[in-house]
Amino acid sequence: MNLKNKTVIITGASSGIGKSCAEEFARQGANLVLGARKYVDLCKIAEQIEQQYSVNAIAVQSDVSVEADCKHLIDQALLSFGRIDILINNAGISMRALFKDLDLIVIRNLMDVNFWGTVYCTKYAMPELLKAKGSVVGISSIAGYRGLPGRTGYSASKFAMNGFLEALRVENLKTGLHVMIAAPGFTASNIRNTALSKDGEQHGETSMDEGKMMSSEEVARTIVDGVVKRKRTLIMTSQGKLAVLMNKLIPAWVDRKVYELFTKEKNALIR
Repeated sequence: MNLKNKTVIITGASSGIGKSCAEEFARQGANLVLGARKYVDLCKIAEQIEQQYSVNAIAVQSDVSVEADCKHLIDQALLSFGRIDILINNAGISMRALFKDLDLIVIRNLMDVNFWGTVYCTKYAMPELLKAKGSVVGISSIAGYRGLPGRTGYSASKFAMNGFLEALRVENLKTGLHVMIAAPGFTASNIRNTALSKDGEQHGETSMDEGKMMSSEEVARTIVDGVVKRKRTLIMTSQGKLAVLMNKLIPAWVDRKVYELFTKEKNALIR
């Protein structure tokens, strides 16, 4: 796929992987519709992208957990560009708390953003994506293939996203719609800083060594390349690929290894 003059919608575009994806798509000539709750930040990013890459970019304030906001995002894309070629469902939040201590509102919030946000945006974009034989992408996680301790709600929401997108892919095997699940490993971004604690408040600090992780720019380049090549699934990092493979072959062994890994994080929840 040649991305020049294609219209790309990206949710959660105000920081991290979403912002880096916006820059990478723009670098290849795509026009952008950027969605996020932080409207001022979003407008600055859109302006900077237009100046740097000579493409068109609009900012649309949107909370993907609100169905009406998702419809508005899609409507604004059509109003501005008259077409939708690619939808990147990137908006997401994480959590860090043991289930026994957890207020259930945390899991509801994660499902609303990570799962329902993907469903809402995809539903309203579907007619145009089918018309364009375009791409719908879900930014998932290794946690969507392998449950992680202290992240029950996060894993559940990403498993749900994966199941939704896999079913959607099979429904559209003959329509020309491209469906891709992208699962980064641990990525240096602010998702852990904004992860919800047991009572739904943001942690405000990361529990992991960000310096050893993939950068959001690396992840974005892989995602955009996957869209261009219309790949089915992207599981990033060798550690992530190994975890997914071993979880299929020897899941009990992976249970122990995952447990050991998470006993080593800062202020570990399990010991």
